[in-house]
Amino acid sequence: MLSYKESLKILKETEALLEGHFILSSGLHSKQYVQCAKLLSYPKQAETICMSLSQKIKEKFTNIDIVLSPALGGIVVGYEIGKQLNVKSVFVERVDGKLTLRRGFSISKKSNVLIVEDVITTGKSVLECSEIVKMNNANLIGYACII
Repeated sequence: MLSYKESLKILKETEALLEGHFILSSGLHSKQYVQCAKLLSYPKQAETICMSLSQKIKEKFTNIDIVLSPALGGIVVGYEIGKQLNVKSVFVERVDGKLTLRRGFSISKKSNVLIVEDVITTGKSVLECSEIVKMNNANLIGYACII
């Protein structure tokens, strides 16, 4: 598992960690911002970060049947976590402003679902994902994210 310093080093090397003045989607101000898309453009470094996250997931969660991620940012992270956990990975997309399962994806009744995102700020997307899990009569077992 990566240490905080090792993770920070990767974020800086990939230029994903930005410093300055940022207004976040929540309206809060920050001196730092992480642009995960920059990290994800370096597959080996992204794999390393996701491997560390998957190790943490394995410590906290058991019996995961499916990883669910919101598009767009969560797709790559969800795929990589699904690959490392050896479980199915699907994503939801916005249709008319609402997250929806498409492309023939489904969540089986009573399956154990882990929601994975690249970054959680306001929590809006992951909360919408949790509603999709409930609508499919599945079990939401938790959330995981890089940032």
